Amino acid sequence: MSRQSKAAISVAQERSSRLVKIRKLESKSATHMADSLIDALSDVPQRLRKTITYDNGTENAQHERTNQALGVTSFFCQPYHSWEKGGVENCIGLIRRFYPKKTDWALLSQADLDIVELKLNTRPKKCLDFMTPQEAFVALAA
Repeated sequence: MSRQSKAAISVAQERSSRLVKIRKLESKSATHMADSLIDALSDVPQRLRKTITYDNGTENAQHERTNQALGVTSFFCQPYHSWEKGGVENCIGLIRRFYPKKTDWALLSQADLDIVELKLNTRPKKCLDFMTPQEAFVALAA
């Protein structure tokens, strides 16, 4: 989110492979967030979709609709415990290298965010034995 913009972005990260999905939201509403997650995660094989961990923002109020559409279970972080979702917080920090704070998300297109998503998913990671998240996800899905 940005105070300068009504628009926001949704960031989802698969825990084992570190694969990232970034979607632009027209607003921080629960409806837009649920639609975004359903869109981003519906192409992930069902056997790899088990749980989603949310923070406690109002944008996650429709988590039950997301659960039903994707066949997953919800978990929520404790308030002010951002380390409970450290992987996605780290990813947001990497996105901030491309788009710093005060970025007006309304000026960006989904194509702009797709470029960042591709760069993050094709970047080798030490925790994956220097495989990329894309390579790790393909191996996981096989």
